[in-house]
Amino acid sequence: MTEEISITQFLARSATIPVIDVRSPSEYSRGHIPGAVNIPLFDDHERKVVGTQYKKVNRETATLSALEFAGKKLASMARDGQKIAGSRKELLLHCWRGGMRSKSMAWLFETLGLTCFVLEGGYRAYRRHLREALKNPLRLNVIGGRTGSGKTELLHYLRQEGAQVVDLEGLANHKGSAFGSLGEAGQPTTEQFENDLHRQLSQLDPAGEIWIEDESRNIGRCVIPEEIYSQMLESEVLFLDIPREERARHIVTHYASYDPEQLRSCILKIERKLGGDRTRDALDFLERKDFFSAVMITLQYYDKSYLYSLEKNHGKYRMIPSDRVDPVKNAVRIHQYLQTAHDDLA
Repeated sequence: MTEEISITQFLARSATIPVIDVRSPSEYSRGHIPGAVNIPLFDDHERKVVGTQYKKVNRETATLSALEFAGKKLASMARDGQKIAGSRKELLLHCWRGGMRSKSMAWLFETLGLTCFVLEGGYRAYRRHLREALKNPLRLNVIGGRTGSGKTELLHYLRQEGAQVVDLEGLANHKGSAFGSLGEAGQPTTEQFENDLHRQLSQLDPAGEIWIEDESRNIGRCVIPEEIYSQMLESEVLFLDIPREERARHIVTHYASYDPEQLRSCILKIERKLGGDRTRDALDFLERKDFFSAVMITLQYYDKSYLYSLEKNHGKYRMIPSDRVDPVKNAVRIHQYLQTAHDDLA
């Protein structure tokens, strides 16, 4: 007998029981519960046919088409479910709203002796739960700094030291600039970005401090949820103030190995902001493999843009001077500032 469970029960059990998403491939690719495996009852074409018949003809006609489509794949789907369930022989299932598709697949898997739990309300209930969860207040330490300040490296170091960290750029597969896609895998949809962010936050202690990097609302094509972005703007930014030359050297170590044509394309993306003369100069330096000089030119735009955004969007920020891009040294500087601020309030 299939048991329907709430979203809180579903997520709690997903730590030990595999999750099967039975929606169509396109639904799954737009956004899914992190870790869920897609075993679609219908492909995209079949789902469209069944849905159209249900709305425009009647339930019986749609059901017969669904049985015809699914009948050809029953054995294959059953084997997949059995393999994923493993020795525990339990599965968590969901479709869009917890209806026919998930309950039909549960019946199939249960004929093989598997125990199935179906998400009440389906993926739609999960998304409602996510939106509410993202509203929870967080204790954010927001790390800021001009381009090339090594903010991501600092976050990674803090995580290694046991701090709670949310790496937005890592979740978005993008470094947040015109050069941000270099060396990255394809970006998720914004919906999937939100799902992955929710999962990462759910694994942290909300009462503890959470370190996060100052970002624009958009990281490539991924949009930071308003519920989180508004809290970032309300938090004090710990601004690493590092000389441009030092940041340029750091950037060169990360980007000089990329295909010159890719770098050229990235520079051209900001041509309107740089201006014609500076763009030509940057491209000329790039052609001569003088990467440092090319980066120094592009930083003129990025530095001005970041400071404008900082002044416009953040109510408070603290400049923390440093002479180099060094995550260990800069972590010490930031902790010293936070300790001093704490002592002043005590």
